[in-house]
Amino acid sequence: MPNCPKAGCTHHRIVRILGIDPGLQTTGFGVVDVAGAALSYVASGTIKTTHLERGDLPGRLKVLFDGITEVAARYQPDAASVEIVFVNVNAQATLLLGQARGACLTALVCSALPVAEYTALQMKQAVAGHGKAAKAQVQAMVQRLLNLPGLPGTDAADALGLAITHAHVGASMSRLAQATELQRKSSGMYKSGRSR
Repeated sequence: MPNCPKAGCTHHRIVRILGIDPGLQTTGFGVVDVAGAALSYVASGTIKTTHLERGDLPGRLKVLFDGITEVAARYQPDAASVEIVFVNVNAQATLLLGQARGACLTALVCSALPVAEYTALQMKQAVAGHGKAAKAQVQAMVQRLLNLPGLPGTDAADALGLAITHAHVGASMSRLAQATELQRKSSGMYKSGRSR
């Protein structure tokens, strides 16, 4: 049975990527299938902790951990992509966001997923073509790239954008890895030939 959305194509394996946009109140997730250069939407949504007391940090982190674990179990991705958090003006907010991100990363690693990390700038460049894209532009481009019937929410759009970024980078990296593997084989042959 062909494994590629293009009729008759059997050489592209479908890779499923889970994108995560971490946040203490709302964490976005997006799942995308990639076959060669073809992207297809699988699912997206948010994990919210707003039903808990603001001061209940351990409880909120558990909700995020459990939520990401559940998403990973349901959609069985091959890889995950998470946004890198930078220090902003409010140090306390940055610290809390970092802890939310830690809970997400831990859930992904506990689900035995390889995790790639990208900045918001890298994601915007990959999706919208420039790093200063507004949230609305990212939403519109994600909608277009994945052929969605409506605009995804901002958190889900960022998460889908991270999955798309990894799809683009992953394709480049696999080409690079193949070239490196070829180089390694030839240099290995040379070394083993010399050592005899």
